[in-house]
Order: sequence, then C-alpha cells, then structure tokens
Amino acid sequence: MESAIEPAKHGDALRDVEVGPEMVDIDRIERVYKSLDRRILPAFWLLYFLCSAIRSNVGLAQTMNTSNGHDLASQLNLTPKQVSTGLALFYVCYVIFDLPSNLVMAKLSPHVWMSRIVTGVGIIGMCLTAMKAAWSFYLLRLLLGIVIAGMWPGMSYYLTLFYPPSRTGKRIGRYFTAAQVSAAVVGLVSAGFQKMDGLGGLVGFQWMFLLYGIVGTLIGISLLWWLPDRPLPPGETRSREGWRKWIPESKPALTGEDARIHYEDLTRVYHRQIWTWKELWAVVTDWRLWPLTIMYFGVVGVGIGTQSYGTVIIRGINPSLTGVELSLLFAPIWIMDLIAILIVTPLSDRFHHHRALFFSGAVMIQITGLLVTTFAGNGSTSWARYGGLLMVGFGLGPTVPICMTWTNEIFQPRHGEVGVAAASALVSGLGNLGSILTTYALYTGWPADAVGPYKYRKSNLVMIGILCASILSAATMVVLLKVFGNGKAKQISSASSTSEGAPVYIDGAARREVQQRGLGRMFWSRRR
Repeated sequence: MESAIEPAKHGDALRDVEVGPEMVDIDRIERVYKSLDRRILPAFWLLYFLCSAIRSNVGLAQTMNTSNGHDLASQLNLTPKQVSTGLALFYVCYVIFDLPSNLVMAKLSPHVWMSRIVTGVGIIGMCLTAMKAAWSFYLLRLLLGIVIAGMWPGMSYYLTLFYPPSRTGKRIGRYFTAAQVSAAVVGLVSAGFQKMDGLGGLVGFQWMFLLYGIVGTLIGISLLWWLPDRPLPPGETRSREGWRKWIPESKPALTGEDARIHYEDLTRVYHRQIWTWKELWAVVTDWRLWPLTIMYFGVVGVGIGTQSYGTVIIRGINPSLTGVELSLLFAPIWIMDLIAILIVTPLSDRFHHHRALFFSGAVMIQITGLLVTTFAGNGSTSWARYGGLLMVGFGLGPTVPICMTWTNEIFQPRHGEVGVAAASALVSGLGNLGSILTTYALYTGWPADAVGPYKYRKSNLVMIGILCASILSAATMVVLLKVFGNGKAKQISSASSTSEGAPVYIDGAARREVQQRGLGRMFWSRRR
C-alpha cells in the first residue's frame, strides 16, 4: 500500500481507496457516483432546460410573426430601447438577489429551495402570456429575475453537497448542456408556435410563454420528490419538525453500503457548518473572488447577448429572412455550443490544473468568431458572417462550466460550505453585470449601431473587449495563485478523521484532488 502522503500514480495505483478502516475498489466508488448521477443530473438537466427556455423566450419573441405585426414589440407597442430595458431588468434583479438566495438555500433544505425557484419561474412564465404594455413587460421581467435568482449558483452549490470538487466540472457541463439544447429546441419549436398564431385568440409568442410556463410549474413541484436532500451520516435520520412536516419527504439519494462509502469519501472535503457573518465576510474579502467574477462577466455577457439578440444579428446579416427562417438559423449556434461542452468539459476535469488554459482557448474562439461576424465578406448578406456566429457558439460552450468549477475548487477547501454558496452566488451575480451591459447597451439598445454595411459592429467589438478582460483575468488568477498560493486548498482535510487544516491525504481519492487524472482510466485503458 502507498504511503499516506506519497503522490499516487495513474492507472493501477488508484484502483483501491481507503474508506474508514477498509479498502474499497475504485470502481465501487465510481459506481456510487454514477448512481448519484442518475438521480440528480436528469432533474437538473430538465429544470435548467425549462428555466433557460422561459428566461430567453423574449429574445425569440422579438422576431416571431413580424410580417403579421404579431411580434413582441408590435403587440406591446415597445420601442427597441424599451425591449432592451426589459431584457436588462431581469439581470438587475438577478445580480441583487443571487447571493441572498444562495445563502437561504444553504440554511434551508436545498432541494426544497430549488423546487421553489423552478415553480416560481413557471408561474411567472405563464403570466408573461398576459403582457399588454411596457409596464407589465418591465414588472414581469423584474419578478422573473427575483424568483430565478440563485438557480445557477444554487445548482453548483448543490453538487458540492454530493461530489468532491474535482468531480463537479464534468457534471456541471452535463446539465449546462440543457441551456444549449433549450436554445436550439426553443428556436426550432418557435417555428411551430408561429404556425399557431391567432389560435384561441393568442399570438404565437403567447402560446410559447403559456405552454413552457405550465410545464415549468409542474416540473418545479415534482422536484420535491425527485431531488434528494443533503446527505446525512450513516444511520442518522432527518428531523421532520417545524416547517419540514408540511413538505413531502424526498427519498435518500443512496442507501445501505453505498451511502456509507459515499459519506466517508465525501467527508474528505466537505464539512457542514452553519455560516455566520464572519465567514461570509471572509469569502467576500478573498481576492480570489474577483478574477473569477471578471472571467464570468465577459463570457456570460457574450452568451446572454448572443442568446437575446441572436435572431436580431442574423436578420442584420440578411434582412430578407422570415421569422421562421430566423428561428431555424438560431438553433445551430447552440448545437455548436453543446458539442463544445461535451468535448471540452470532461477534458478540463482530467487536466484540472490547467482550467485557465481551457477557458482562455475557448474565449479566443469566441473572439475569432465575433471578428468574422463583424468583418467577413464584402456585403451585409455574407454567410461567412453567420459562420462566425457558429464559432461564437462553440467557444461559449465550456467557459461558464469551467468558471464555476474553478470557483468550487478554490473556495470549498478554503471556506467550506459557505465559501461555495457565497462565492458561486457572487461570481454568478456580479458576473451577470455583463448581461446587463450586453442586453441594455448593445444591439437594439444602441440604435446608431444598426446602420451601415456592418450592422452591430460596435456592439460586437464591445463584446470582444469584455472577452479580452476575461482572458486577462484568467491569466492574472494563475499568476497570483502561483505567487500567493491557495491556503487551505493546498491540503485536504477530513471532517471525520483529521483536524481542520491538517496536511494529510487520507485516501487515494483524496490524492486525485491534487493530481490530474490526465488520460488515465479512459475507456481504452480500463481493465476488463
């Protein structure tokens, strides 16, 4: 058996993991986490799919049934500036309420809070059907931002209750694909909703809002049974007193020997504690938070800008396209996004010491795509410019999952549960200031930029600028971590067997947290 502090080698050296006094085959550990995947990831995928659809439907509604005057602006008598204002108001609330929502989630039952978020999003989604004027558009976008706040960082935090940090990147990437599939499917399905225009006295985009809202509400309620509550020590039962007695009891994620193995493996890095303002302040004042926030600012701003104005940009490339054609051309952008996630995020987990390199490479692809979209071809109808949008979609894919995973890896060992809850919420919340910039100040929010042979050139260049800031922040983070280190992140402590901060690696799985797997144990190298 290897020494407790000797670095593990790839391959056979990691076949056994010490859990308590016993040796457990690494394949058994892997089966336990795959069992968790089957319980958690489908629910996360579906809820994120629906919430992303409800959140972004407004972007498509801008170009649906325009020939009949049944698009969003025509029906509500909105100016382009009012549309961009309504889009931005959502993210204002998102920024303000992201952190409070995640901190409440850390105090209460996480699966109940997630159910509350999705149910609220579904109800507001249905209410969007009844919009009649600018004031109702503004109000409902504000309410949608309030109820959905905390969803994305909450999902990241929820994963850390069940998985060690090095295992989260691939899983964040898996359910993050829901946003890309949602954007593609919503774009395709919106073509069908446009065919329903006028049915039952509703225009096409109203049918879209209504049906997605109904499904979202039903899925939100079902999460009370579907998602498990946070794991408990083996043999311990959950209290059903107070408000909990009114909530349906969720089936545990694991039982029996699997639950014990999982708990012992997880306590290497996870220690549940009730947060105080002192711990919260320590997270807020940690310098490591701010490079991550700027990284997120750039990529999420470009992502939301592309999602909100994708059909507007395509129409700028070719103004003769119909609403249905715009919807169909919008979908491939997010198919490219999905492909990149499936390829890059698993690799970033296997080479997790180089997350900044994976992040920066993807951002460079976005920058190249925006340059092509802005300047390619000799005229405004050049389809090479549409190819640039596809490049932007591919580059967008892995950046947000990598950013959130890196946040978890840095803050969980340093600050524990409150570190993950607060840091992921702050990175997501403050980073979404980039979404406010791209939805309010660019494209339809910048009327002078919609003229000339290269429409939206200045908006695209602004997005290139914030992406450059993201790359610079990633490089800065790498340099500063090498100079100042990451404190407790250099050591792995067990809440069950070691004192806090003790520099000891208690098992083979713990050693994997600080050593890259690389291409070891890929399907071609596993023993049969």
